[in-house]
Amino acid sequence: MGVQIAGRSHTGAVRENNQDVVVWQVRDGGDGALMLVADGMGGYQGGEIASRLAADSVMEALTPGLFGGEAPCKERLEAALVLANERIQARRAEDSQLDKMGTTLVVAWVEGSTAHIAHVGDSRCYLIRQSRADCLTRDDTVVQNMLEDGSISETDAPNVPFRNVLTRAVGAMDPLEISYGSHALKPGDQLLLCSDGLTNSVPQSDWEDLIKNADSTESAVDALIETALDNQASDNVSAVLMTLN
Repeated sequence: MGVQIAGRSHTGAVRENNQDVVVWQVRDGGDGALMLVADGMGGYQGGEIASRLAADSVMEALTPGLFGGEAPCKERLEAALVLANERIQARRAEDSQLDKMGTTLVVAWVEGSTAHIAHVGDSRCYLIRQSRADCLTRDDTVVQNMLEDGSISETDAPNVPFRNVLTRAVGAMDPLEISYGSHALKPGDQLLLCSDGLTNSVPQSDWEDLIKNADSTESAVDALIETALDNQASDNVSAVLMTLN
């Protein structure tokens, strides 16, 4: 099996700078791929620094394994995220103006017919099969905790004033708590990694249709971003889409 990947990040309709980062690499022959989305926080400059540090650290740690034939595993992915956490914390310690910076991070390493997913924060990974999307990650947010303990309903969630407050972020925790899962893939499956700028601005049923009706992986990503902008996305919008052939 082979993969096709496309990704794009946009400032959005309101923000002046982009604190999101999207990165991906595909092994020659297309039987392996590595991709990530990071959504930075911590002020105008801090978010950009944190998300870029996280992305660079993870790719530095994992890309040699992707091209060197090393099998992905929970320990290898977690070590890459811990490295990102350490580097962001070290940068924070150097500059008091960056002492609140951190980032979400969702990483997918696809090897053959298996996807290995590691994440912290509320950037998400979806498995799209036969035009239906299932979220493979759990948001690390106060709102998600409240939904699970019954404090609020799904209807209430969009109106909670602190709905974007994270309970976990890379660079803001020691030790870092990481969620991991592995998932079997089938030919025709797609993985979507995205920041909350997409999911907050385009309803899931709409973006499922956009992906289904697109004539390529790249055009699907363009449709997602352009629809978010048409909907006046108030945050940065990022997406990486992989199609398994």
